[in-house]
Amino acid sequence: MSVARLEGPRIVLRELHHADAPGLHEAYGDAQAMRFWDMSPSGDVLQTASRIGRSLGMGAFWHGCWAIIRRHDERFMGMVNYHHREPWNRRLELGWILARPFQGQGFMNEAVTLVLRHCFASMDVHRVEACINPLNEASRALAIRLGFRQESDVMRDRLCVDGVFQDLILYALLAPEWRDPDQADSGTSRP
Repeated sequence: MSVARLEGPRIVLRELHHADAPGLHEAYGDAQAMRFWDMSPSGDVLQTASRIGRSLGMGAFWHGCWAIIRRHDERFMGMVNYHHREPWNRRLELGWILARPFQGQGFMNEAVTLVLRHCFASMDVHRVEACINPLNEASRALAIRLGFRQESDVMRDRLCVDGVFQDLILYALLAPEWRDPDQADSGTSRP
């Protein structure tokens, strides 16, 4: 099983491949881009490749990874994934990262919208969660813009990355609450 190819106006989401290690390393090797992730920055491209291998080894049913590719020049920009999938509960978690040159341009909004549409329409998901560091203002704003609701106060010391504890906040979006921006423009929305 592989993740579906998803296409938006400016980006294409396709399955992440081992050959994407140099592109993903632009984010994974950047301490600033990785400061809110659940792992430390990769030391080199080989470590990023190893991390891709672990993700792909879990199988797309449980852990799906999309490469975010800019449509006009096929430039690798980042990654979106789902993980902690529980099909019996119809839930999963999302994570996302962009290399810094592509941040703040709306690419992640487009990518996560495509993934949400896919999760709700094709994967029989009812609940999508995102655990976000309270200091990660950009990701928190993205989640809220897409309709996620904050469901927890700060979960203190939820992660330990390189011996440093990090707090998290739980956000969730239910299928009946999600409003697909493309369908909202046409006057319809998902139930």
